Amino acid sequence: MRHFISALMLLFFFSTGQVEAQDFEFGKITSSDISLSNKKLDSNANAMVIREYGTAFINYAMGSYFVDYYYHVKIKIINKDGFNKGNIEIPLMIHKDMDDEVNELKATTFTNVNGVTTRTELNKTNVFTEKVNKYYKLMKFTMPNLSEGSIVEYSYKMKIPRIDNFHSWDFQSDIPKLHSEYVARIPAMFNYNASLRGGRKLTSQTNVLEQGCFMIGNSGMDCSKITYIMKDVPALVEEEYMTSASNYRASIRYELAVFETPVGEKINLRKDWSDIEKELNIEKAFGSQIKRTDIFKDLIPGIVGNATDDLSKAKAIYYYISKNIKANGFNGIYSMSTIKTALEHHSGNVADINLALIAALKAGGLDAEAVILSTRENGTVNELFPVLNNYNYVIAKLNIGEEVYLLDSSAPYLPFGLIPLYCVNGKARVIGQKKSYWFDVKANQKRSTIYQLTGEINSEGKLEGSLVIYSLGYDALNKRKEILSASSIDDYVEKLDERMTQFNILGHKIENIDSLDNALTETYEISMKVFDGAKVDQLFLNPYFISHVTKNPFNLNERSYPVDFGAASSEKVIMKIKLPEKFELAEKPKNTNVSMEENGGKYSSVATFENSTLNFNQSLQIGRPVYLPEEYLGLKEFFNHIIQSQKSDLVFQKGK
Repeated sequence: MRHFISALMLLFFFSTGQVEAQDFEFGKITSSDISLSNKKLDSNANAMVIREYGTAFINYAMGSYFVDYYYHVKIKIINKDGFNKGNIEIPLMIHKDMDDEVNELKATTFTNVNGVTTRTELNKTNVFTEKVNKYYKLMKFTMPNLSEGSIVEYSYKMKIPRIDNFHSWDFQSDIPKLHSEYVARIPAMFNYNASLRGGRKLTSQTNVLEQGCFMIGNSGMDCSKITYIMKDVPALVEEEYMTSASNYRASIRYELAVFETPVGEKINLRKDWSDIEKELNIEKAFGSQIKRTDIFKDLIPGIVGNATDDLSKAKAIYYYISKNIKANGFNGIYSMSTIKTALEHHSGNVADINLALIAALKAGGLDAEAVILSTRENGTVNELFPVLNNYNYVIAKLNIGEEVYLLDSSAPYLPFGLIPLYCVNGKARVIGQKKSYWFDVKANQKRSTIYQLTGEINSEGKLEGSLVIYSLGYDALNKRKEILSASSIDDYVEKLDERMTQFNILGHKIENIDSLDNALTETYEISMKVFDGAKVDQLFLNPYFISHVTKNPFNLNERSYPVDFGAASSEKVIMKIKLPEKFELAEKPKNTNVSMEENGGKYSSVATFENSTLNFNQSLQIGRPVYLPEEYLGLKEFFNHIIQSQKSDLVFQKGK
C-alpha cells in the first residue's frame, strides 16, 4: 500500500541543523513524570511512553562492518492493564557467523508512595533468551516491583553484524508516546534509501555533517547525522480486519542502495527488476528448481490419466502435488532442499512445494509462472525498490487461454484456484523466464455460507427440525480445517453442540469433506425449546438464533488504516417453521433493508406468516474486500443497524 509511504529521501543531503540530539539522563524521575496521567494524550491509555531515545551508527572492526545500536526508554504504567508493558522482549536476529548481541542492559522500576520514590533494579539472573526459530530469538525479562503509577526505565546496547538494512525505528506503538527520538549516523561511503511510513508527520528533522567521524585504519570519513523527532504520538490501536500493523505504524525504514569500498570502488546494490529476474532464474534454489521438468516427465501420464483439456490436467497435477508433499512449517521463496528431495521425502517448505507444482505444470505442457509475494503478516512491499528480503512466499500462476488461476499446493484443504487469505496482500511480482511484472493478488472467491432450517414447533413448545449448512470458498476452507483438526467428526459435532447454546444437536451428517471443489454440506437434526407447556397464549420467537451479530467489530471513533476483510462475503439464512395451530402473528414484523453506497454492503431480513407457517429470510453481504479509512464510520453504522434490528422478537398470539 504505497500511499502509506509519506516520504522518500536519500540520506546524503546535508544541511545544518539547529537542534542537537541528546539522550536523557537515566534514573532521573521528575515530579511531572510522577503526576503524569493518561489525560495528557489519551484518556484510554493504560501506559504511556514518557520519552524514548535511540541511536544507530555504522562501525568497523576486525575487517567487518556492523551497526552499533542504543535504545533507552521511560514508560509510565497508568493502571494494572498496563502491567504488560513491564514484560520486555528484545528481538535478536540469528546470523551465519555471529548473532545480534546485547550488552550494558540496565533496567529499573520507580515507585512513588506518599511522596517517596523508591527504585528496584532488575536482577540480571531474571534475564533469559528464547530461540523462536532458526532465524531469530528473543531476550526476555520482566520489570520488578510493578504497581499502578510505576515508572519503568531500561536501556541497552546492541551489536548488529549486518548493514544491508540499517536499524529501523518505530515512532508509534500500541501505547501513546510523548516524545520519540531517533538518531542515525551514517558514513558517507554508505547510501541508504529511507522511507517514512504511517502517514504521520515528523515534529522535526535535522541533518548535520560530522567530519572525520568514521575511521578505517588511519583514514577518517565524514558522516551524516540525522535526527528524527516525533512528539505526542497516539497509540496505533489494532482492530479486527487489518493486515500487518507495520504497514500503518509511524516508522522509518532503510534499504542500502550504494556502498563505496575503502579504495573508492562503488558497488551499486540498488537493483531493478531485470537484475532480479536474472538472479532468480539462475538461482539453484529457485529458477533451477522450476526447470526440473524432467522429474515429472514419466509421472505426468499417470497423474493426468484420461484428462484431455488443460484445466482438468492442471487440477490433477495440483492435487497430486498437494497430496504428495506436505508443508514443514517454513515459508520462503527459496527451496529449502530441492523439489526432487521434497517429492521423495513427501515434505518441504512452501517454495519446495510450489516450485515443484510449477515444474510439474510445465512438464504437463501448461503455462505456469512463479509469483513471489509478501504475506499479510509480513507487510506490503515497496514497489519502488526491489528488495528480495521483503518477499517471504511463492505461489504459482497458471494461464489457460484468457483465464488466470493462482495456486498454492502448500496449504491444506485448498480447492483448485483458491489461495490462502494471508497471501492476498496487494501487489506481487510474477517471475517469468523472459520477463517479470506486477500482479494484483486478489481473492477470487467469497466467504459464502447458506443456512436452511426446516422445522415445526409442537404443542409442547419444542422446535424440532433439520438444519443444513452449505459452505463455499473461504468459509468452506475454514470449516474443513476445523473439522479435520478435531480427533473425529463426532468430536467436532460435540464441540459445536457446546458452542451452539441456542439448540441441541440430535444427529448429524457431513458431506464433501475431502471433495474440495464441492460445497461442504453439514446436516443436523436439532431441537430447541421455544416455550413451556401448552397453555401459553403468547409466543416470542427471535428468528436470528442461527446467525446473530452481537458485537460490532468496529468501535473506534476513527480509523487511520483500511478495513481489510481479505475477501467479499455472503451469508444467507432461510427458515421455514410451522407453528402450532391457532397461533397468529400478533403484529406484522418490520422488514429490514440496510445498504452501503458503492456496493459496500447490504443486509436484509424478511418475515412472512401464512397457514401457520413462518417463512424467514436473512441476508448479509460484504461487497468489497477493502474499505478505506474515510468509509470506516459508514461501515461501523452499518453493523450498528444490523445489531439493533436483530433485537426484535416476533410475537405470536393464540387465537380462540
